[in-house]
Amino acid sequence: MEGFFTKKETESKSRPDGRSLTCVTCNLHKKCKSPRMAPYGKFKKGILNIGEAPGEHEDNVGKPWQGKAGKLLQRTYEKLGINLFEDCLNINSVLCRPTDSNGNNRTPTNYEIECCRKNVLKVIDEYKPKIIILLGNAAVLSLIGYRWKKDLGGIFKWRGWTIPDQDFKTWICPVFHPSYIERTGGTVENVIWTQDLENAFKLKNIHFLVHVKPRIKIIEDLSKLTKKSLNAPITMSEPLIAFDYETTGIKPHAIGHRIVCCSVAFNENLVYVFMMFQSKRERQPLIDLLTNPKIGKIAQNMKFEHTWTKVRLKEEVQNWKHDTMLMSHILDNRQGVTSLQFQVYVQFGIIGYKDETEPYINSGDKNNGNSFNKIMELIAKPGGKESLMKRCALDSIYEYRLAMIQMLNSLPF
Repeated sequence: MEGFFTKKETESKSRPDGRSLTCVTCNLHKKCKSPRMAPYGKFKKGILNIGEAPGEHEDNVGKPWQGKAGKLLQRTYEKLGINLFEDCLNINSVLCRPTDSNGNNRTPTNYEIECCRKNVLKVIDEYKPKIIILLGNAAVLSLIGYRWKKDLGGIFKWRGWTIPDQDFKTWICPVFHPSYIERTGGTVENVIWTQDLENAFKLKNIHFLVHVKPRIKIIEDLSKLTKKSLNAPITMSEPLIAFDYETTGIKPHAIGHRIVCCSVAFNENLVYVFMMFQSKRERQPLIDLLTNPKIGKIAQNMKFEHTWTKVRLKEEVQNWKHDTMLMSHILDNRQGVTSLQFQVYVQFGIIGYKDETEPYINSGDKNNGNSFNKIMELIAKPGGKESLMKRCALDSIYEYRLAMIQMLNSLPF
């Protein structure tokens, strides 16, 4: 059904990728005292906590957060003005207690988390929480992992972000699991954990950030770029644009490489996109824009666009102002947080907007920067050219939006 429905839209909820994900195949419910533990809490402030799995204490009582980690969570929430059971609803990524061969608590497997995911999603759909606190790795895997296609990482990568998730229409806030805090006993970890929770709870009084759909204009006459640049809004003391290329590979030097598609965002809501013209005369308005020293330029990893412009368009980009990838690293030096896809999700709540085109764009030889990807195969498919232009346009608009946030966060006060 390619061209009509995506794989995500057509696959079975209980058998994604052909695997059966049910309570029967998981089988944990047969080995515990409180199978399929029900959500617990009065939910007065609309906060949903998702933990890892019930332990022995929870299984005996039939309620979450009854052991040492739960007591620590209760005390910490109380300090922050939140009652764990009055103000919140509490569930786990796995509703039944996982045990080892000796009957001791153990970490749930990824498969067990995947089997129980439909129960977690059902609770979210029924209660529609204002804030979801993801406590630890299992909770991140449960709610983000099935939508994040590569390099999910663990809680150290995700903790501290307050994500306006557009799929669930709620704030998603990953934090350390209290068992980690209790186990390490470190002051630094406790301070970080408490600050992350405090920042999450502040969101209960903040309006949810609904994504504003940008205006994407496909153009064939590049003179519109010149006309638009003359009226570009003054941002941060001068006009700014963000631009992005989709190319046949990573590096432009091998014979046959070309810029296939280009987009230019003139503000946070308007982006022009076009298939790259091969004649210099037709490209000239773009060249004039990129070499104009009075207009600041924004890109994600600017050396990519700079090198491709120099090698393939035979021009130097003038007045670079902001690199969103570099600034992401400066603002937060954790590994795995600087990609545009990651930043678009944690800042704007948009997940997976490149997933359909990614196999074609990143299909070259990873050990050879001058290798060719499969972008030409993509544009030869029905709807492929449109998919590519949409990807390119969204890259520019999100780079522009991200740059505005980063510039604001980096201002001295």
